Amino acid sequence: MSVRLYVGNLPQSFDNQELDALFASVGEGIRFKAVQDRETGAGRGFGFANVDDEKVADAVIEQLNGREFGGNALRVERSERRDERRGPNDRRPAAGNAVARKAVNKVVHRDDVEAGAPDPRWAGELAKLKGLLDGQKAAV
Repeated sequence: MSVRLYVGNLPQSFDNQELDALFASVGEGIRFKAVQDRETGAGRGFGFANVDDEKVADAVIEQLNGREFGGNALRVERSERRDERRGPNDRRPAAGNAVARKAVNKVVHRDDVEAGAPDPRWAGELAKLKGLLDGQKAAV
């Protein structure tokens, strides 16, 4: 069974071949994939390595955890599955019970605010404030 390892504290820009050579120096059957930002494509500073053998996975952790790579000390540990990381206050649906999300086209920020219209970022708060003020009107 394959073991998944978290590899963190990677430099912002690094050579994949250099990192692959580092893994190859420990053992065979190690495949690494860096996690990249969806919008910019830049590396996010971590990735995951899949290792075919338990003993090789233990060797990777032992030899590479804390080792310097590109000016940073690598952090290498066994990756937890998503469902194992769930805390008591986690509101996400459990794996397998995923609910399809509605497509919401909501404006978070707009540069061209219409004249007289409230800024869309504050429209909800403004409506609440108006409601509170209406409720506080005293009879004269």
